[in-house]
Amino acid sequence: MSMNQTPRSGRLHIAIFGRSNAGKSSLINAITKQEAAVVSPVKGTTTDPVYKAMELLPLGPVVFIDTAGLDEAGELGELRKQRTLAVLHSADIALIVVDALSDVLPLDLEVAGMIRDKGIPAIGILNKTDLVAEGEAGDSSRAGELAALARRTGQELGGLKVLPVSALKRQGIPALMQALSAALPEEEEKFRIVGDLVSPGDLVVLVVPVDQAAPKGRLILPQQQTIRDLLESDAIAVVTKEYELKETLESLGKQPRLVVTDSQVFLKAAADTPREIPLTSFSILFARQKGRLEELVRGARAIDRLQDGDKVLIAEACTHHRQGDDIGTVKLPRWIRQATGKQLEFVYASGINFPEPLEDFALIVHCGSCMLSRRQMLRRMDEARAAGVPIVNYGVAIAYVQGILERAISPFPLARMAWEEHRP
Repeated sequence: MSMNQTPRSGRLHIAIFGRSNAGKSSLINAITKQEAAVVSPVKGTTTDPVYKAMELLPLGPVVFIDTAGLDEAGELGELRKQRTLAVLHSADIALIVVDALSDVLPLDLEVAGMIRDKGIPAIGILNKTDLVAEGEAGDSSRAGELAALARRTGQELGGLKVLPVSALKRQGIPALMQALSAALPEEEEKFRIVGDLVSPGDLVVLVVPVDQAAPKGRLILPQQQTIRDLLESDAIAVVTKEYELKETLESLGKQPRLVVTDSQVFLKAAADTPREIPLTSFSILFARQKGRLEELVRGARAIDRLQDGDKVLIAEACTHHRQGDDIGTVKLPRWIRQATGKQLEFVYASGINFPEPLEDFALIVHCGSCMLSRRQMLRRMDEARAAGVPIVNYGVAIAYVQGILERAISPFPLARMAWEEHRP
């Protein structure tokens, strides 16, 4: 990924739900003023969730998620429905599209209830309003009729705010854009990767091994985003490989504020970084930004409670080409087995959903979540909590089994408190 591209995890995810031919794809095209989604009168044109990344003023970088209709029949239709509803794990804002010529059906109520239960900001869209009544767009009697119809639809959907729109004629789109701006989650901007830990002019040393899994000539996403965050904070990023770290530290004119390392070379970085210099990892920084670091630290304690035969889930949010010594499928299982001395069963899963039943697992070891938004990662942590399964991420787990977690979380008071809670 280019350093100039906003990653999907940094984009606002707007998911669009509704029955077949309610006008979901047409609505995306009306909002974006381009043919971003395929539109057809043939029922079921959109078969699986389709992700469309774009820049949209005044919202900035967004991802529209166009979903299959909720009302498709048969076994295939049910599978598509489940894939559609799985998008709720990714949505920052949800749009529920209802055909103005049709009644609100139980399927519409079902998805509205699920969105409400997950606490996702939602807006109802009463589409195809150009077909409801005769008259010009400025006709006050027609406007009143549409407003009344929208209010009634909103009441049927559990009090949801509903906007009358004609995607075909692109009517009502400005009001929808205002509603989207008002629904923007505010908490996302409060969480920095590293910027809140440094002051302008501070030196931060980044230990970056040449990752064989990354495309040639590129840094992996967490490294890119950390560098960008430091630049925006007016701090100075010094990038070095693990074998040059000691020489790099000795050559600096002043002590760095922080050393951040790739988790896979934690031990090497810890050995070469003087104790007075704070040390952490990219993965731990992302655990703090994307989730609840203190909860992941508590989850690390569960490693010591593992027993022979326990199932451990290694969960990654994305798929990638695996090398022979892959961190998730090779290194982590090896390190955990060595640390516990137990015969464990490791299960590997990629994507936005955990395998079921989640209660079968004694521990979840999650990736650094660089491809997830904070809202998405918190939902995954909430799923683990609801199932009663402790969860830890790669960086926290690696630091724990290598005996350096206490040092790695030293810059984070809440995480230190969580560590002290369960000290033997």
